[in-house]
Amino acid sequence: MVHEIIADTMDIQKVMAVLPHRYPMLLVDRITHLTPMLRAAGFKNLSMNEEFFQGHFPGQPMMPGVYMIEALAQLGGTIILHPDDFLRRTAVLTGINRAKFRRPVIPGDRFDMETNVIKLRKNMGFVAAEAKVEGKVVCSAELMFAVTHVSHFGMDAAVLHE
Repeated sequence: MVHEIIADTMDIQKVMAVLPHRYPMLLVDRITHLTPMLRAAGFKNLSMNEEFFQGHFPGQPMMPGVYMIEALAQLGGTIILHPDDFLRRTAVLTGINRAKFRRPVIPGDRFDMETNVIKLRKNMGFVAAEAKVEGKVVCSAELMFAVTHVSHFGMDAAVLHE
């Protein structure tokens, strides 16, 4: 299979055309590389204005681990979909394995992310994900996704068992 690079860079407008997330849950500011079914890289610039910094933790703000995983999942979800699928299908996070958090991520950091496909099945995708700040690994995990039709949103969790 020949993999075509879709984008060397996607600004926030193009990211919003690909991801269904919106503020305050859109955690990818730019996609710097996207090769569907193979690899994606991108980043989130973190400022003190992020809502989660207000309560996690007052006086010593740091990005919660669940938000690190969510940011990686948003980027990872883009690589298990064919570009023609972005408007009619979405990737839903269904599993997290081997998650590790190595150092705090704080306001002012640029959260650099990379995701790589481990394997693809009919309606499932498995992705290796890693995030760095200033070249040092801050978080890594293996993520599992179910690919579902956009029309399934608003229905019960049975959509994950198709």
